Amino acid sequence: MADVVSNVKKVGLEKYPRQGPRNIQYGTAGFRTRWAEDLDYVLYRVGLLAVLRSKSKGGAAIGLMITASHNPEPDNGVKLIDPFGEMLQQRWEKFATRLANASDTELDSALLEIVEAESISWETQALVCVGQDTRPSSPGLAQAAVTGIRTMGGKVNDYGIVTTPMLHYFVACINNIGSAYSEPTEDGYFKKIITAFKKLRGDKPENGKYVPSVMFDGANGVGAMKLEAGLLHLHDSLQVQLYNNGTGQLNYKCGADYIKVQQCAPVGVPQKSNARCVSVDGDADRIVYYYIDTHDKFHLLDGDRIATLIAGYLMELIKKSDLGLQLGLVQTAYANGSSTSYISKTLKVPVACVPTGVKHLHHKAMEYDIGVYFEANGHGTVTFSDFATRCICSAAEDLSLPADQLHATETLATLMDVINQTVGDAISDMLIVETVLHARGWSIEDWEATYTDLPNRQLKVVVKDRRVIETTDAERVCVTPAGLQDQINMLVKNFPNGRSFVRPSGTEDIVRVYAEADTQASADRLALQVASVVHQLAGGIGSPPVPE
Repeated sequence: MADVVSNVKKVGLEKYPRQGPRNIQYGTAGFRTRWAEDLDYVLYRVGLLAVLRSKSKGGAAIGLMITASHNPEPDNGVKLIDPFGEMLQQRWEKFATRLANASDTELDSALLEIVEAESISWETQALVCVGQDTRPSSPGLAQAAVTGIRTMGGKVNDYGIVTTPMLHYFVACINNIGSAYSEPTEDGYFKKIITAFKKLRGDKPENGKYVPSVMFDGANGVGAMKLEAGLLHLHDSLQVQLYNNGTGQLNYKCGADYIKVQQCAPVGVPQKSNARCVSVDGDADRIVYYYIDTHDKFHLLDGDRIATLIAGYLMELIKKSDLGLQLGLVQTAYANGSSTSYISKTLKVPVACVPTGVKHLHHKAMEYDIGVYFEANGHGTVTFSDFATRCICSAAEDLSLPADQLHATETLATLMDVINQTVGDAISDMLIVETVLHARGWSIEDWEATYTDLPNRQLKVVVKDRRVIETTDAERVCVTPAGLQDQINMLVKNFPNGRSFVRPSGTEDIVRVYAEADTQASADRLALQVASVVHQLAGGIGSPPVPE
């Protein structure tokens, strides 16, 4: 072991010495930075950590995904994936931060500290699955990670360019051989989810007002590239027109995040009245829908809308199945107030609110038999407990059940095969949405008509140190700096249906401001007033805030 650690340090010093004094922190998004050119040494060290994580889990496969998701093309980052396709255990986030920030002379001792703290057996074999997005910096960073893995004695499964959700899926497949996860390959992934999708759709792709055709904005990232391969399996069950498929700059004026924040259509997609449009982000783990009406007005159907659509459909199936399963929906403070009211009062589905970050939503969703979670930005999925899975699969094979009950359980069982339960997956989520719209015979206008969103606005305030902002109550209440929450409360009282909260970014020194009110003008004013107070009390830098 000592020889391996010594060689790890030697290789690191020669090929990937630490660059500069800047510290970096592992968070919900993993490591992510605007300085992709300075990440080589971080990726080398993450490769080392991935081997230790695999050994700590008895040699189970661990994922290492190189991406900065919805960030601009020059950025990049990396995140680790745990054995069942879930995000890295929070306790190990501290190890990642410690290892990344250790000086070159401390690298060997930092590794040995982790080995000792986790009682890791050095003899255990390690396997790390590596994937990357389409950024120009990704191949070099992947090489640094692979070097770290191999220097540490780990085996590498290099998947090349993949969506982030696909790598999560592959890791889950490898660690669940013989389960319902199927083959850990791109072809196996598409066969599983699309075969189930086509089974739900039947022989009639059209139904009522539903038309089986979508316009797909790929954010010039990996989503469009991979969906193009998926179209070979879809055939005529769903017509998909691909746009922003890699010919332009990644995430620039397109993609799910741009559409959600700017609340406008992306460039690169032709405008067609009332056409159902889908937009994903750079690594295809977020999805939103939108359309342009006959009066050229833009309409957004974000993660809140997707969550309510899916939850409502699942609730109907659960009631018809008569299995007594508990359904719950998980949101963050960014969820539109109207969606929360619709879910709890109309759909009668329990709603929980947790801090921003998929790891928080996923963890909470798993407390239910069936958990639906979506952030407003479009990142989300559906989880099924082991108990729910056994109940549904068993009932789906019980031919003695009444026809309606059997059909409901069969539908639930097939839906589980469409869903990527490991993480938010834009391609899988699109197929779920299309399944529900088809089943209901709805157009996108019918979907939007279920409830009316409260107008809202998001702003960001650049500050000297985001850590001056501390929050509680799922980030809905600001604890520090003193007096800030009191001023927010006073401002909110001046606007009908007003609501606002602030929270620090997890990756950069900015404070995010969210506001909603009865009209868009009021939401805009409230957001600007709250942002001005944040700028004043939290050490704002530069000019007063303006809408993003």
